[in-house]
Amino acid sequence: MKIQTLCIATMTGLLAMLTHSCDKDNTVASGDEDHSGNTEVVVGNDWQMVWNDEFNDPTPDLRPAAPRWGHEVGSGGYGNGELQAYTDLVDNAQYVTHEGNGCMRITALKTGTGTDAHYTSARLNTAGRFAFKYGRFEMRAKLPYGPGLWPAFWMLGSDIKTNPWPTCGEIDIMENMGRKPHMVSSALHMPGHFSGTPITKTFALQGQRFDTDFHVYACEWSEEGIDFIVDNEVYHRVRRTDVKPEEWVFDHPFYILLNLAIGGSFGGNPTDATSFPQHYYIDYIRVYHKRSAPGEIIVGGETDVKGEIDQWNKEDKGQTEPEYQ
Repeated sequence: MKIQTLCIATMTGLLAMLTHSCDKDNTVASGDEDHSGNTEVVVGNDWQMVWNDEFNDPTPDLRPAAPRWGHEVGSGGYGNGELQAYTDLVDNAQYVTHEGNGCMRITALKTGTGTDAHYTSARLNTAGRFAFKYGRFEMRAKLPYGPGLWPAFWMLGSDIKTNPWPTCGEIDIMENMGRKPHMVSSALHMPGHFSGTPITKTFALQGQRFDTDFHVYACEWSEEGIDFIVDNEVYHRVRRTDVKPEEWVFDHPFYILLNLAIGGSFGGNPTDATSFPQHYYIDYIRVYHKRSAPGEIIVGGETDVKGEIDQWNKEDKGQTEPEYQ
């Protein structure tokens, strides 16, 4: 999912830091310091959870918890010809219980018809709250379905203000074209591989769909490269040696984004077959570090990380669909 204008709030995600000012200096925690409230090792013996949101403890107004998530608010196509306006309304993002799971539900809404149709949705991120260097990044989610829907779980380099995209780097852990409910894709954007030519690959279920059940999407990122995983199956592996040394930009902290776009060049616009509202259910987000090679957690930091829409040319990455394999 391509970058665009960000609207970031300014609180950190640690309960002990809720009263600190938003201009607090960055702090770096090793992989042995736990920001999750849970020290359970759940992905192999060498992985330890260091940050997570299980979405089990709703806020009083049901909005995403400000210590961990900020809303991006705006419209204008985001360089992809997208149709939605992102809002901070509870109707577009709220805590719910779905199939017995506490979830964050991102909802795409439609009002009007034909050329008068208007769409709203939500886009959340951890920018200015938490950023991460290396680790396993995992989401359990149930996707929406329908032409023109574009759910995503992805990351952007936290230095985006000083190193604009694609120099900051982009890690697309999961993207889905709503008209293809059995397929998801992953991608890396970096100098030399961006817009219509990222390093990308798809994963297809056999006899199943991503909109009818929860599935686990993950990437494992280290100094050597990045693996992309669905339901614990590695399907896409990119090593830093696969590209030129000056192209690899994945050696600094990144922040997490969750959003549901509507329309655009990646998967096309909604059709008469696309019903609304549409829901993207996120059961949890978890971050792990290896005990043997802990990464970094950056707490707080730069909150004004705006990416100007007009820097993009028309050959954005959505013009070219991933090659389905």
